Amino acid sequence: MDNELEFRPVRWSDLSMVYQLTNDPAATGDFEWYGWHDPHSWRRQWEENGLLGDDAGTLMVVRGDEPLGFVQWHKRRMGRVSFCWNIGIALLPQARGQGHGTRAQRLLVRYLFSHTQANRIEAGTEINNLAEQRALEKAGFTREGIIRGAGFQGGRWHDGVVYSVLRSEVDLS
Repeated sequence: MDNELEFRPVRWSDLSMVYQLTNDPAATGDFEWYGWHDPHSWRRQWEENGLLGDDAGTLMVVRGDEPLGFVQWHKRRMGRVSFCWNIGIALLPQARGQGHGTRAQRLLVRYLFSHTQANRIEAGTEINNLAEQRALEKAGFTREGIIRGAGFQGGRWHDGVVYSVLRSEVDLS
C-alpha cells in the first residue's frame, strides 16, 4: 500500500509545499513558472473552503505518508447548461519522471467521474512539455489539437496542446 498513490485533502501543513510548487522557479519546472504571485492566496483559499469547492478543488497526491504534490480541477463552461473539468498537476521535482503524474491523473479522472456528473475532463500543456503529453496519453487522454498562442510565459507567447477524456472511455467499475 505504501507504493500506491492516493489523494487526501490539503492540510494546513501542506500549504508551504503548494506555495513552493506554484511560486518557486526551482520547484515549478520550466513549463510552470509564471512569475511571483500573492504568497497568501493559497492560505486564504484554504481558510475559506479547504481548497474544495463546487467549482474547483485541490487534493494532495501522497504515497503513504509522503506528499508528492497536488492535483487541481476547475469547472469550464461548455455551453449554457453543460460544463467539463479542466485538470492540472504539480509534483515535487524529485517525484517527477517516475510515472506518478500518469497514475495521479488517472486517479483524478476516476475520482471526478465517480463523484460528479461531468462527461468530459480536459487538460492542457505547453507544446514543448513532452513528458506531460506522454503522461496524459498514458492516463487515457486523447490529444485533440494545438491551441496557438495560448499561454504567456517567459516574455513570449507559447502554443499549447489540449487533451480530453470522456466518461464513456473510462471503466468506473
